[in-house]
Amino acid sequence: PSFGFLFDIDGVLVRGKTPIPAARTAFQKLVNSQGQFLVPVVFVTNAGNCLRQKKADQLSHLLGVPISQDQVMMSHSPLRMFKRYHEKCVLVSGQGPLLDIAQDLGFCQPITIDALREKRPLLDAVDHDRRPNILHSQEQLSSLSAVVLFGEPVRWETSLQLIIDVLLTSGYPGNPYEQENYPHIPVLACNMDLMWVAEAQSPRFGHGTFMVCLENIYKKITGKELKYEALMGKPSRLTYQYAEHLIRAQALQRSWQQPIQTLYAVGDNLMTDVYGANLWEKELASAAAARCSSVLVCTGVYNPHTEVPLDNRDSVTEAVFHGHRDFRFDPGLVEPDHIVPDVDAAVDLVFQLENFAP
Repeated sequence: PSFGFLFDIDGVLVRGKTPIPAARTAFQKLVNSQGQFLVPVVFVTNAGNCLRQKKADQLSHLLGVPISQDQVMMSHSPLRMFKRYHEKCVLVSGQGPLLDIAQDLGFCQPITIDALREKRPLLDAVDHDRRPNILHSQEQLSSLSAVVLFGEPVRWETSLQLIIDVLLTSGYPGNPYEQENYPHIPVLACNMDLMWVAEAQSPRFGHGTFMVCLENIYKKITGKELKYEALMGKPSRLTYQYAEHLIRAQALQRSWQQPIQTLYAVGDNLMTDVYGANLWEKELASAAAARCSSVLVCTGVYNPHTEVPLDNRDSVTEAVFHGHRDFRFDPGLVEPDHIVPDVDAAVDLVFQLENFAP
């Protein structure tokens, strides 16, 4: 094969924990009788609340084909490359086995929001029932060198308060605010999805919504913009570069001689899957070995009856652009190369375009 697939998961293969029927059919076409993939495949998800192996096991069960963890790219996977933070004490926000995830990525001294709350109980004061009745002496706490946002947390008010505390005290939460310390300590964020789809009829808040809250609270308090050291997950360039690296590693492992020329990004979200693939094509393809083609399915966030405004200057643009604050709106970047009903139709289309007969 001279091409590979980048598959989104939520809204393409599953809705919540429910498989989309077309997914199993599609994947039977992608493997041989021994269950080996006929083309390189990487699952590129903006989820970040579990380890790669767990996601691979879930996908193997849902799709009926064996998936390895090397085929799975979580939103946080590129953090492996940020080695300069691995030895430092960092605050991690999100849910799931956060310490396991952080340590698997190489972080040696992660501390969770819950652990910070236990060490500094006076900081979490929104919920009256959680305020401490008896004040204990404060535990020693290492200074925090960075904040890593893995995904949406459970108690937003606690996470928002404590992250703001860390940023406004230069990593010494519990100290008085020092607004003159700007820029603040580094923030690394994974998954910018404003919304995602599960079993509910309408999309649900994603980590991007939490980030909007954090950015606006920081600006309201300080008058300054929250800055990110790095943004990961679709549609960031970093994510697509890392995904191409995984595709090439698969081809090498299988001793496929043909160079990979095209990556087909199959997704359900104009603002992440399509935007990211088009951004790759526009800004990275000249430096990369493969071009990227976007294939939009209609089983998730994308609603074929909702139009994106074509006039970049239109005042309604801000209301409909669901991308992150740091990504510009360009109508061309949310224009998919292909629109198909579901992932099975996407596989058929790509095989036809590539004249590939398994």
